Amino acid sequence: MPISRASHLSRRGLLAAGGAIGLGAALAACGGGDDKKSGGTDKGAGKSGPWSFKDDRAKTVELKSTPKTIVAFTGTAAALHDYGVEVKAVFGPTKTKDGKPDVQAGDLDISKVEILGNVWGEFNVEKYAALGPDLLVTDMWEKDALWYVPDNSKDKILKLAPSVALWAAQISMPAALQRRADLAASLGADLKAAKVTAAKARFEKAAARLRAAAKANPGVTVMIGSASADLFYVSAPKMSADTAYFQELGVKFVEPKVNAQGFFEELSWENVGKYKADVIMMDNRSTALQPDALKSKPTWAGLPAVKAGQVTPRTTEPIYSYDKCAPILESLAKAIETAKKVA
Repeated sequence: MPISRASHLSRRGLLAAGGAIGLGAALAACGGGDDKKSGGTDKGAGKSGPWSFKDDRAKTVELKSTPKTIVAFTGTAAALHDYGVEVKAVFGPTKTKDGKPDVQAGDLDISKVEILGNVWGEFNVEKYAALGPDLLVTDMWEKDALWYVPDNSKDKILKLAPSVALWAAQISMPAALQRRADLAASLGADLKAAKVTAAKARFEKAAARLRAAAKANPGVTVMIGSASADLFYVSAPKMSADTAYFQELGVKFVEPKVNAQGFFEELSWENVGKYKADVIMMDNRSTALQPDALKSKPTWAGLPAVKAGQVTPRTTEPIYSYDKCAPILESLAKAIETAKKVA
C-alpha cells in the first residue's frame, strides 16, 4: 500500500506498507525476552511417529506425524526451501505486478505454490481450508502477532491448523537463522548436507569480511533508508535483526532522532540531507521507491553518497537461510570496502 495511506493502517500494516524501515522491529517493543530464546529442534526430523516443535511464543505444536501440507509466509517458505523443505501454499509478497517473483520469494518456484494472498490484508481462507493444512508457519515482529495473517480472519485461519511463529525482530541475524534451521531440521531437512554446510561456511566468511571492512574503514558512515513519494525514512539500526548484527560487526550507522515509537525518523524530501552518510542502504522491497525512481528529486540527487554512487540495496526483510544471508553481508562489505569518505 502507498505510504500516504499509512495513517489508516495498524502498526503492523504500516510496516508491511513499507513505511517503517526497521520493519517488524518497530513492533517488537512488545515482545518478551525469554520467549524468543525458546527451544530449538524438537522431535520429528525425518522420522516417523510424533512430531513436535516449540516456537518463539513458547508454544509447542504436537502432531501425530511430521506435517506434510505446510503453508507459510513467503519469506519463511523461501528459507525452508533453501533447506529442502517445500510448502504447498504461501501468503505475503510473492509476485510483482508483471508476474515475476518478488524479492521475498527467493528461489521459490512461484508457479508451483498456491498463493493465498500477495498483499497486506489478503488471505484466501477458503483456499487455505481446501488444502487441508497440517501447519501454518510465519514470522513474528510483535509478540503473538502472526505476520501477514489478517486480524479480521485470524480466528478462522488458526482454527484450521496449528501454527508456528518465529521472531524476526529483537534478535540478531544469527539467532534468526538458527531458529529457521531448527524448524527445517524438525521437518526433515539435513543440516549436514553439502549445500547447507557450504552456505553456512560462506555466511561465516562473509561476516568476517564485513567485520574486517568496518575495522579497516572506521570513518565510513552508513544510513539505512526507505523512500515513499512524500517521505524518506531513516531507521535506527539496533531495531532490526540484520542491521543490529551489522552493528555488532563494527559497522557505523547514522543514528536518527526517532519518532514517538522509537524506531525510525520520517523526513520530508526537503530535509533528506539532515544526516551525513558516506553509504546509503536503500530498502529493496517492492513497496518502497527504488533509487532510479528518485532521480527527479533534487535533494536526493544532491546527497554526497548519491553523487558518489555509494548507494547499495538493503534486503529489509531477509530470507533467513545462510544461502540468502551470506550475499547480504558480502554486498555491504564490498560497499564499505570501496566507499570513499564523502560526507
